[in-house]
Amino acid sequence: MEATVFVESEGARLAVFESGDRSAPTVVLVHGYPDTHRVWDGVVPVLAERFHVVTYDVRGAGASSAPRGLAAYRLPVLARDLFAVVAAVSPDAPVHVVGHDWGSVQAWEAVTAPGAPIASFTSISGPCLDHVGHWLRDRRTGRRFAQLRHSWYIAAFHLPFVAPLAWRYVVGPRWSTIVRRLEGVTSHVSPTVARDGVHGMALYRANFVPRLRSPRERRTDVPVQLVRPTRDRYVTPGVIEDVERWASDVRRRVVDAGHWAPVTHAGEVAALVADHVTAHSRSS
Repeated sequence: MEATVFVESEGARLAVFESGDRSAPTVVLVHGYPDTHRVWDGVVPVLAERFHVVTYDVRGAGASSAPRGLAAYRLPVLARDLFAVVAAVSPDAPVHVVGHDWGSVQAWEAVTAPGAPIASFTSISGPCLDHVGHWLRDRRTGRRFAQLRHSWYIAAFHLPFVAPLAWRYVVGPRWSTIVRRLEGVTSHVSPTVARDGVHGMALYRANFVPRLRSPRERRTDVPVQLVRPTRDRYVTPGVIEDVERWASDVRRRVVDAGHWAPVTHAGEVAALVADHVTAHSRSS
């Protein structure tokens, strides 16, 4: 699929892809790390039967440009990227946002912004970092270390020189084999993954320490659906157990899947998204 349009946002050129009826409610799907919009390939055609479906390559990934410097990858900038895409594809109506992994992390930033043009949000395997920061302060040491143990790679990404070189020349070229063996995922790895993985490390470096060290109050009245893959190797259930503290309308769903549920369980994920979107569409 070729980009429908390129959207300019804060020094980045974002490749945007559209499917379905543009007069239907708009659903924007935001991918995570180290993926591109192709992670949604199994979800898009199911949703496009009923909705206007939009995906885009986030900055630093796929066909989008990769600005230099950590400041270009901070959460407020990523939220403004999403708002720029929304303004381009649905200027007259709020959209329904779905995020996976880092796509969900950055979407939380947008969802918790006052006046966000977002009608509903489905979060898959990507918590709000500010919520996690508060959670880490409030929870027992055992719970904290359980998540930290699952997040060992984040510390590795902060290693200067070593981490980018290891990803570009060792991990990236073998990423397809790695995720196939660990997760049973075979269809979504981009040919740009070695490059994208290096650029995407800026997401972790620009945001994790500041947000966990000094978490902000991030609240929302946008209806939130939390989809938790029960076999996720990287995100533990604890980091989303306090979401009701920050969001006024929360529904919880589980999928018997690993971290890449949008790939391995695309039909089930699409059904959950469609249900949530329908429940919160003006036409419903």
